[in-house]
Amino acid sequence: MKRTVANVTIECVEGDITDQQGFDAVANAANAQLRPGGGVAGAIHSAAGPELDRACRPLAPIGPGEAVITPAFNLPNKHVLHCLGPVYGRDEPSAELLASCYRAALELADENELESVAFPSISTGVFGYPLAAAARVALKAAAETAPRLRHVRLIRFVLWGRDALGAHERALEALSP
Repeated sequence: MKRTVANVTIECVEGDITDQQGFDAVANAANAQLRPGGGVAGAIHSAAGPELDRACRPLAPIGPGEAVITPAFNLPNKHVLHCLGPVYGRDEPSAELLASCYRAALELADENELESVAFPSISTGVFGYPLAAAARVALKAAAETAPRLRHVRLIRFVLWGRDALGAHERALEALSP
């Protein structure tokens, strides 16, 4: 499913964030120390190779809602945007911090003249953010940021599993035209 907002296509697909051929950047659902871990961060670090961990170390720590950029090394992309989403129930205001995470990553991509970015569902794994609520925040943040983007023309949400895909598709469909 896709929708165009201010000349930016926003789409939702089911898939593997580490296999986004042709995308300038993929986003990492990072931890504060930008280290390999479980979930998305573990998969991205594993696919990118040990150089990614070395590139991240001087950039850490980051706070909830922040994003930093590194090369993508062995991933099929040029860059990785490392985003720290909120831990649900602990980092407040959680919706504002989660939206800030997506906005910061998109602004960083735009500053680096990137045209395409693929995001996972940030904070919905071990950080415990409810999937449907996180999807609404993510899609709204992308749509609200789109009119300010000069370079980014494609934003893809790459979801793991039918439940995540469905939640994001419903959130995309609910956006005001």
